[in-house]
Amino acid sequence: MVTSTNISNRIIEAVMAQKLAPGSRLGEQQLAMLFDCSRTLVREALMRLAARGIVTVSARRGWYVIEPSLDEAREAFQARRVIETGLIRNMTTVDKAAIRELKSHLVREKASLKGQDVGARSYLLGDFHVCLAECLGNSLLADTLRDFTARTTLIAMLYQSSHDAAQSCEEHVQIVAALEKGDLTRAEQLMAQHIGTVQAALRVQIEADPLAQLRDALAPIASAARLAPAQELHTSSRKPAKSSGRKRAPTDDPSTYLGALL
Repeated sequence: MVTSTNISNRIIEAVMAQKLAPGSRLGEQQLAMLFDCSRTLVREALMRLAARGIVTVSARRGWYVIEPSLDEAREAFQARRVIETGLIRNMTTVDKAAIRELKSHLVREKASLKGQDVGARSYLLGDFHVCLAECLGNSLLADTLRDFTARTTLIAMLYQSSHDAAQSCEEHVQIVAALEKGDLTRAEQLMAQHIGTVQAALRVQIEADPLAQLRDALAPIASAARLAPAQELHTSSRKPAKSSGRKRAPTDDPSTYLGALL
């Protein structure tokens, strides 16, 4: 029997596999038909995901996958950096069973790089971080990281991340190698670098001035008008056109300014 947990988990998996893009609408009726359950059950799952910051709802659009802002993107990466480096820092040893499980995950990651299933590849690369938390014995942080990984997947889709999957996999390999050697300090450093590399790959970076674009657009155009004398000097050497005897139209035609703005 389908539960609200099943539905929410499937939606999370679809996000991590990049099969649900930011802004995707999630209709209650459609989901109820898909999962063959009641709308009440679907609504419960969506409300749970809303509390976890994966979906949101509005009176006009209904339920839809979040579209993280630049500030939210920065905060998500900061949170992941604190959680994942702190998780490694608080370990004293990593047992052999955990290393075996992590290496098994890496085998699946490498296999996905050779395949054509982009969704499986994206999911496995993100799930490595969840797997790491589970292997280090912290299921609570594993659940938290699943949500943050889903959010950063949406961020990468929204801001067109150029991060290479093969590079990401190789960085995972290095982290596990450091853990296997017992060099937790090195593993922590590698994790911080890895998260920083993924964030740096976003094509749209966080602007220091959130109003920069609007400020440029609304800047006074008087400075542009001062260029007119220079332009007149540049064109004064041209041979004057013969007068037709008709009065010329004024140069301050509103359409001129509209064209300049566009």
